[in-house]
Amino acid sequence: MDARLTIEAVFDAYFDCRKEKRNTINQLRFEANLERNLVQLYNDLKDGSYQIGRSIAFVITHPKIREVWAADFRDRVVHHLVYNAISEKFYKRFIRDNYACIPGRGTHDGMRRVSQFARSITNEWTQPAYFLKADVANFFKTIDKLVLLDLVKPHVSQEWAWSLIEQIVLHDPRSNFVMRSPQSLFDKVPLHKSLFNAAKNKGLPIGNLTSQFFANVYMNELDQFAKHVLKARYYARYVDDMVLFHEDAGVLNDWYVQMDEFIKDKLALHLHPNKKHINLADKGIDFTGFIIKPGRTYLRRATLATCKQTIRQWELQGSPVDTESLDDLSHSMNSYLGMLRQVDGFKARKSLCKRIESLFLTADEDCTKVISNL
Repeated sequence: MDARLTIEAVFDAYFDCRKEKRNTINQLRFEANLERNLVQLYNDLKDGSYQIGRSIAFVITHPKIREVWAADFRDRVVHHLVYNAISEKFYKRFIRDNYACIPGRGTHDGMRRVSQFARSITNEWTQPAYFLKADVANFFKTIDKLVLLDLVKPHVSQEWAWSLIEQIVLHDPRSNFVMRSPQSLFDKVPLHKSLFNAAKNKGLPIGNLTSQFFANVYMNELDQFAKHVLKARYYARYVDDMVLFHEDAGVLNDWYVQMDEFIKDKLALHLHPNKKHINLADKGIDFTGFIIKPGRTYLRRATLATCKQTIRQWELQGSPVDTESLDDLSHSMNSYLGMLRQVDGFKARKSLCKRIESLFLTADEDCTKVISNL
């Protein structure tokens, strides 16, 4: 049954959104008059007067510099409302080995599946086989919004949901935004990666749930091509990062050419020519932040360095102990500790936890989780 636009659905979307954005200024402001704001939002959605508000643009520097365009909290509630209404239909169409923005899947699942692929095609590392790593050039910035809408429309029957999808996808955040990072940081973002330089009807803003979800819908076209046309048995994708296996490196080269031609014709994208990598599987496969090798899997050095940089930034700020700073740090730390739990990473976990433990932050005995005591 198609999801209906109800006040209950709006409340559910709010609570889903709140899980991710606890204690942010926008969330707290919205919550100050929660019932009135949610009822007003529902009425605006019901009568068609809802309009997307101001975005917040800022720059993050780790693991690499990039722009983020975050929607206002009220608009994020609408993103969750749309996502809740349509996501299940699309999940049924996605392949098993798509690990981005899907409940029950993610970086850990991707790592385990690719490790299984490597062991299977090499007969537990006893036979030679090759892998291909590839990704899309300037992915989020070059997504064609009109192509995306054509892919989504056949699978959305609710008029209210389709109206919101059109508004969200076609919305240009550059028309109404506030900059939360200094201009000097924006100037460091490469021109070809900046949404400020995106062509008309091109590019989805990094930082929104709908952008992640619609990017998955977009790339599902390539997933289906790889599985059902190329007949690639061992294929995995996380966002725009793909890995494929075969016993013959020549086949992988041919698949690369065919995939590049397909996404150029179908999706107006192209594979990054400088990020094509073919090698023997036992040399180590870099995927979702992990390096997979015979008999062991470990966290990519750059990923661990990013975690240490997060702690260093907190220390440079004077190790603040306000609730928001501690919540942000513990949330980030627990994400990295979760990755280290998937590998033989106890020493690394212990070292990281030791750096931040205090009266205000406590790690459990096995250094698997950090808790704020405020």
